[in-house]
Formats: sequence, structure tokens, C-alpha cells
Amino acid sequence: MSPDPASPKDEDAAGGPRQRIAKAMARAGLCSRRDAERWIEAGRVQVNGRAIDSPALTVGPEDAVLVDGKPLPAPEPARLWRYHKPRGLVTSARDEQGRATVFDNLPDRLPRVVSIGRLDINSEGLLLLTNDGELARRLELPSTGWVRRYRVRVHGRVDADRLASLADGVTVEGVRYGPIRAELEAQQASNAWVTVSLQEGKNREVRRVMEHLGYTVNRLMRVAYGPFQLGRLNAGEVEEVSPRILREQLGEAKRIVPGKGGAAKAKPKPVKPGYRKGAPGKGAPGKGAPGKGGPGKGGPGKGPSGKTPTRKAGSKRPAGRKPARG
Repeated sequence: MSPDPASPKDEDAAGGPRQRIAKAMARAGLCSRRDAERWIEAGRVQVNGRAIDSPALTVGPEDAVLVDGKPLPAPEPARLWRYHKPRGLVTSARDEQGRATVFDNLPDRLPRVVSIGRLDINSEGLLLLTNDGELARRLELPSTGWVRRYRVRVHGRVDADRLASLADGVTVEGVRYGPIRAELEAQQASNAWVTVSLQEGKNREVRRVMEHLGYTVNRLMRVAYGPFQLGRLNAGEVEEVSPRILREQLGEAKRIVPGKGGAAKAKPKPVKPGYRKGAPGKGAPGKGAPGKGGPGKGGPGKGPSGKTPTRKAGSKRPAGRKPARG
């Protein structure tokens, strides 16, 4: 056990990587890193037979870690689920007021999971769940660049120009909110549907911003979190994201940029050298079409027969044609 908090990546005597105790607990799927720190301060964690009260500690495979008297589980591969949260559930492991929670209503087949972000009790829609607390923390950060998209029903006649003003961000009661894309979807008598896209996801951000504009929110549904969509999941349903898709999206996490309407789109991949879209004769080496000027099997600039085209002395080149570039 090492008391040095500045060296979480050191190797221990057994040759395994060392990491912060809170990170180890989160990676084991017990809780988020923030919850782990609270558990440590509450004296629920022991390392090598001694209770600890500070997360400023690194551990390795040779250290015996107990949480509530039970050994720390071995890390499992990261998994992710899409869950359609119904209204009336609290996004919390336990509620001081005794209200029903999301985790009370999940299927028994799921392992212990934590939520990626939150939805308040009166909100519904897509909630991502994972068995990896460290992954949850990573995907919650605005720096990931993933856009949260909502469909919001508000009471009142909506002014599209006022919605557009949110693109520069807004300050409400001393709290600064970043750029928000808000668009009027439909006006139905005294109610309207608005599509809202944002990256921060601060506590009750959508409701507070809409109320700041003079609109009362009477329904709020999250329909997308980054590249993951609510789709056709019914309220209360949960569906695991395939490992392949999870790997693809996590690999793109640093390259995701907000698209129009809040959808997350990956940046286009760079064109490989030797290719030029739409330009004949610029094929990849060895794949150029004969007669197109590309370096095909017949050689640069050769015709279908493999012979270099010739022009009689004194003849003129047809108007409008330029010599092919090899």
C-alpha cells in the first residue's frame, strides 16, 4: 500500500498497476468515483486490515481491499445499457424520502450498475447505465463533447427568436449555461413542442432555462445521449449496447462533434494519400483504371491496349481537352 497520491500508475511489488483506491472501486463497478470517496470518508473501506478515511491512497493487486467487509470484486469488462426511464422514479441508489428509484425497478438480470448523468423525478427518456463507474464519470464530462437532446413540451406561445438567442449561452440566477440549440418543433394551441440540444447537462438546466424564457415545462423527455438513441424502447425497458458498438463509440468519444439538431456525428476520416474523389486518373497506386491516366497495370497514361497513345506530327489536340496527368 502506498500513501503517495501522486503516483497512481506506479507498479507494485507483484508487477501490477497501482491506482487510486476510489478509481479501483469505480472500475470494479461498485459505485462512481465520487460515491467511493464518500464511502471511504464514512469508514466503509479497509485496506490490508486497516480502515481508511482518505481517498489519497493507491493500491495494487497485492493489497487486500474490503468494502463493507466484502472483498473488492475483480474488474469486469465495461458494459452499457440503454434504459427508458419513466416519470416518477428518482435517479439515485437510495432516496431519503423513500421514493421509488430507477435501481429499484431494473430487471434482476442486470449486475450492479450506475447511471451516466441523471434525470429528475419528473423527467423521462433515455438514461445510460454501466457497470463501470470510471466509464460513467468519463461520459458525464462536457469535454467528451457528446450532445444531450431533449423533446420538451412547454405551456405558452413560443417565440422562435427567443429560442435562438440561447445559442450564445445564458445566465439564470447567477448560473452560467453554455450554448443551447433550441428549435420550435410544433405549436399546438397553448402548448408547444421544443427540441433542445446541449452538452453540459447541469442540474435541471432545461427546465430552468425554459422558465427563464417564460415557458413552463409540463413534459421533458431525453431522446439521445451522444450517439445513443432512445429509439423504440418503451417506458421501463432496458437493452444492452453490443460490445462492438460500445468499442466503436468509445473509440470515437474524443472525436464526436455536435451535429445539427443535437445529433452527434463523428468527424470525417481523412482521405488517404493517392485518392482524389471524383478526379479520374488519381486512383491508388496499382488500382488506376487503364486509359484514365492512373498508374494502372499498363503503366501511367496508357490506353486500353496497354500501348501509349500517340498523335501524328502536326495534328491538333481536340478543343477542350487537356493532356492526362500520369
